[in-house]
Amino acid sequence: MAYSIDLSGRVAFITGASSGLGAQFARTLSAAGAAVVLASRRIERLKDLRAQIDGEGGDAHVIELDVTDHASIKSAVAHAETEVGSIDILVNNSGVSTTQRIQDVSEDDFNYMFDTNVKGAFFVAQEVGKRMLARAQGSAPGSYTGGRIINIASTAGLRVLPKIGVYCMSKAAVVQMTKAMALEWGKFGINVNAICPGYIDTEINHHHWQTEAGHKLMQMLPRKRVGHPQDLDALLVMLCSDQSHFINGAVISADDGFSV
Repeated sequence: MAYSIDLSGRVAFITGASSGLGAQFARTLSAAGAAVVLASRRIERLKDLRAQIDGEGGDAHVIELDVTDHASIKSAVAHAETEVGSIDILVNNSGVSTTQRIQDVSEDDFNYMFDTNVKGAFFVAQEVGKRMLARAQGSAPGSYTGGRIINIASTAGLRVLPKIGVYCMSKAAVVQMTKAMALEWGKFGINVNAICPGYIDTEINHHHWQTEAGHKLMQMLPRKRVGHPQDLDALLVMLCSDQSHFINGAVISADDGFSV
C-alpha cells in the first residue's frame, strides 16, 4: 500500500528561501502540492527559484523580507496573504553565523546572530501565529484553521561546539521558543515544532568539505559523512501535514547521530 502526503490547497511561507536549506524546503513543499511564498532579502535569487518551481508546474511567489526589520516582517506577511491567501505553514529558516572564539566575539557579532536567529525568528513566527490564531478563533476568514510552524534550529542548539558558541546560544533559544509557542498555541490547532539539522552540505559551505579542516571534521562525525538538503525532505513534509496533528513541541534532531 502506497503512502503519500498531499499539501494541495496549503500556503507555505519560507524564510531564507534564496539558497541552501530554504531553497530546498521551498522546492520540496511545492512538489508536495503547496503554494510557496519565497521570502528573503535576495530578490534576484528568489526570482530564479520561482522560475524553476513554476517551470516544474508549481506555484511560487516572491516576497522581499528582512527578518531583522520588524516593519519588513509585518509588510511581508501581509503582502503574502493578500497575494496568495492565508498562511497555513511557516518554515522559519533564516539564520546566520560567525566563527570565532568566545573571547573574540564583538557586540556587533553577537547582535548579528541574535537579531536574525532569535529576534527575527520570533517576530516572524509571532506575526504568522497571530493570523493563525485569528482564524482559529473565528475572527478572520480562512479555509484552514490551525497551522504548522517549523522552526529550523540546529544540532548546535543541543550540543555546544567550539568557535560557534554564540550561534549555539542563539539556536538553543530557538529550541525554547519552539516549546513556548507550542505550549501556548497548541490548543488552537497550531503545531509548532523544531528541526535540528546536523552538518549539511550546501552551496554556502560546500567548499569547506573539500579542505583539510573539512575532511578532519567529517572524520569526527558518527558515520564520517555530511548530509544533503534533501535528507530533511521527508521530515519537513510530515511536520507540515495534517498527519502530524499529534506532534507538537517536538525538537527533532536530523544529524545522522551526531548529537547522541
